[in-house]
Amino acid sequence: MQIQFTRSLGAAIALLALLSGCGQPTDYPLHGGGAVTFDGADQRWVMINYWAVWCAPCRKEIPELNQLAIENDDRLILVGVNYDGIVGDELTAQMERLGVEFQTLLEDPRGRWMLAKTDVLPETLVIDQHGELRHRLVGPQTLESLSRLLPERAED
Repeated sequence: MQIQFTRSLGAAIALLALLSGCGQPTDYPLHGGGAVTFDGADQRWVMINYWAVWCAPCRKEIPELNQLAIENDDRLILVGVNYDGIVGDELTAQMERLGVEFQTLLEDPRGRWMLAKTDVLPETLVIDQHGELRHRLVGPQTLESLSRLLPERAED
C-alpha cells in the first residue's frame, strides 16, 4: 500500500512540474505587433507599468515613463499594461489621449511571477535581465526614482 501511494505522489509531482511550465507563455504580444519575452534573451531590464485612463496619478506619471524609455533604451524595455484590459482601437485612442509613447502589452504577464492584481494604480514591475522580478512598485514613480533602480551603464 505504501509503495502505491509513493508512486502516485511521484507521478502527481511530475505532472504538476510539467503543467506548471506550460501555463505561462514565453512571448507576450504587443499592441500594434511584435512581442516581449521575459527570458533574458535581450539582456535588458524590463519595466511593466500598469495604467488606466481614469487614473490621475497614471496621467501624471506617463511623461516620466516616456522620458525614462528614451534615456535608457540601451538597457531598458518599458512596456505598459492597460489595467482595464482594453484592446484594439479603444486602446489606441486611450494611449493617444494619455500620451503613452511606450509599447503596451495585450496580455497581463503578472501571473508569470505569481502576483495578484493590485487595487492601486499606477503599479510598476521591475524585471532584471534574467527575467527575475526585482521590484513591485505601487503608486506613482518619477524618472529619478525609476532610474535609480536600473544597473549602472557599462563603461564605454
